[in-house]
Amino acid sequence: MTERGAVSTDAQPALDGVLDGLPRPRTRRVRAAGPVAAHLPVARCVVDRPVPHLDRVFEYAVPASMDEQARPGVRVRVRFGGQDVDGYLVERADAAEHDGELVPLRRVVSGEVVLTAPVLGLARRVAARWAGTLPDVLRLAIPPRHARTEAEPWERQERPGGTPGPAEPAGAGVSADDAAGGVAGAGRATGAAGAGATVWDPYVGGTAFLRHVASGGAPRAVWSALPGGPGQDWTDAIADAVAAARAGSRGALVVVATAAEVEAVGAALSRRGVAPWRPGADEGWVRLVADDGPAARYRSFLAAVRGTADVVVGTRAAAFAPVRDLGLVVCWDEGDPLHAEPRAPYPHVREVLGMRSTDEGAALLVGGHVRSTAAQRWVEDGFARPVQADRATVRERVPRVRWLDAAELAREGPAAAARLPGPAWRTVQDGLQRGPVLVQVPRAGYLPVVACARCREVARCGTCHGPLRVADAGGVPSCRWCGRLATAWRCEHCGGQHLRSVRVGSDRTAEELGRAFPGVPVRVSGASAEGGVVARVPARRALVVATPGAEPTAEGGYAAAVLLDAAVVTGRDSLDVGEQALRTWARACALVRPAPEGGTVVVVGEAAPRPVQALVRWDPAGFAERELAERRDLSLPPAVHVAVLEGARHAVEALLSRADLPDAAQVLGPLPVPATAGPGPDPARGPDTLLDLVHEEAVRALVRTPWASADAVSARLVAAQATRSARREPGTVRLRLEPQGLL
Repeated sequence: MTERGAVSTDAQPALDGVLDGLPRPRTRRVRAAGPVAAHLPVARCVVDRPVPHLDRVFEYAVPASMDEQARPGVRVRVRFGGQDVDGYLVERADAAEHDGELVPLRRVVSGEVVLTAPVLGLARRVAARWAGTLPDVLRLAIPPRHARTEAEPWERQERPGGTPGPAEPAGAGVSADDAAGGVAGAGRATGAAGAGATVWDPYVGGTAFLRHVASGGAPRAVWSALPGGPGQDWTDAIADAVAAARAGSRGALVVVATAAEVEAVGAALSRRGVAPWRPGADEGWVRLVADDGPAARYRSFLAAVRGTADVVVGTRAAAFAPVRDLGLVVCWDEGDPLHAEPRAPYPHVREVLGMRSTDEGAALLVGGHVRSTAAQRWVEDGFARPVQADRATVRERVPRVRWLDAAELAREGPAAAARLPGPAWRTVQDGLQRGPVLVQVPRAGYLPVVACARCREVARCGTCHGPLRVADAGGVPSCRWCGRLATAWRCEHCGGQHLRSVRVGSDRTAEELGRAFPGVPVRVSGASAEGGVVARVPARRALVVATPGAEPTAEGGYAAAVLLDAAVVTGRDSLDVGEQALRTWARACALVRPAPEGGTVVVVGEAAPRPVQALVRWDPAGFAERELAERRDLSLPPAVHVAVLEGARHAVEALLSRADLPDAAQVLGPLPVPATAGPGPDPARGPDTLLDLVHEEAVRALVRTPWASADAVSARLVAAQATRSARREPGTVRLRLEPQGLL
């Protein structure tokens, strides 16, 4: 599999125990075709081959002509397996472990150092924890090269007096005490909190956290954020923490879920005096978002890796950003599913930043309006401290929440069957007298799901059996899978020909509200809406219908909010359904004015009681504590470590047998994978014999382990997978550790 001389440096440690007492082998002279570098002639490289058994470092000779450019961290091209492949040079050495002629580097792609030592160490830890390969992780950490951007000249900016030179160090002129106390624009708030108060004052331990960050410490906090108006919301609190890190002459990294949140954090940083980075500057903040395009993303990455930008704000992949002198890492809304990487090896931003905090001695701030059970485990294990407000402050900052359950609606009589019951209608009517009203709908579209009017079975396409939907008023039902129109649909169960709505989407909801409140403007916000996602609405009378995650902010906050179809939000088959439901509702509630100002939220629907009651009390920490306690009793993640193996039955069983798992590991299965909704397999392709059918059956096995034994189990599973790969054994096995959304 490897070219002559391209050998792994992992071979020698395996022989150390065997050769005890024998003389050490003499230092080998580097032999290569052609002249090699006089100093450190051996290049140890990671090749871009994400195959488990090739996940190691290989040695190459450094030609004398490349000596100056071949620095650790640069991109290189090497000969591997009979072809030229990409890689990274990670180390230069005096002697080679290989006793033979080394293949020379083909070329140094660029002299730009893009892989720093801290990021390389982090990538190795991530690959080990999530059973991935180092090339897979580096593909997530380092954006593709953009040669034109790399060649751009960055002229040094002049100081205000016209004298060229470097800018002052980050945080110059601001002491640690000033940063923690909110001086120099770092945290002063006005309004309800009182003049001169800081954003972190309402939180127990908040100002102490900032003080430790500013003094160069590495505290770790799980932050339960409260809603707040201008100068008091979560973006201002994060900006204060960043300012505290810069006051200690350290950099900061902020990871959020969406590009809109990146812009919000950037605006707060600018208000705190942290200027956006410009080419030639020696400090400032940059945004690292994949949607910005290859040139803009690579320019921001270069600013960070060259050490000219000391603050990085970005989405998921920014968790690996090479920030200089890293002093603070922040993950906002850590329970958002967007923080889970959908590509192998599927790391989570929260956990990656936790590793960076430990490895680089940086402070860690993980926060959101709702606390996840994974963050609660950190609190209970002592890895991080909770930062949250007392009950009196909570009551002052959050809106009043009312739940219209079956008992509450029973007083309404027949009107309780309406989609907008009487109490919810009155809440909207009262709210419109004072400003905009938010209506959250869990589904987009018009009628996303329809059913037979006679037998109530979900209507399905006659061709592919996909679910039918109605896209607009008076529209013909169409299939959500294949898109075919169901012009002559007939129910396959009872023969009925008429349809009824099962789920009502945001477009139909806006239509109904327009009829119920004539003369009131209605705006729809959502990814599939005609106007897309609306960022902001003015503080005037209007109805705003939005899907989860697309709620626009309102000037001065919404006067009221109605959360419709709560039963749909808690009706999913998922282990974290309650946690995600509470997070979805809390996000909307945070946009509503506080109760002392008349802010009211109404939850409509027969939802699961526990997340709704936690919302009514605004007690996300208590909800997470109870959830984690139940999962500990039931040995469910994140109370335990879980690995998922999926693939052909014979391959999964062989891997489990070879792994030789410790006694603490409990194997559940393997069992057949439940059939998923969607087009079935190709009937033309199938096994020839019954034996092949059994072997090719897709199965799933779970390996459940206490966290104390998690590293050992992960290492054995990875080693077994590498052995399968090296032997080219038939069948595939997909290995996932700490999977998100496990049922």
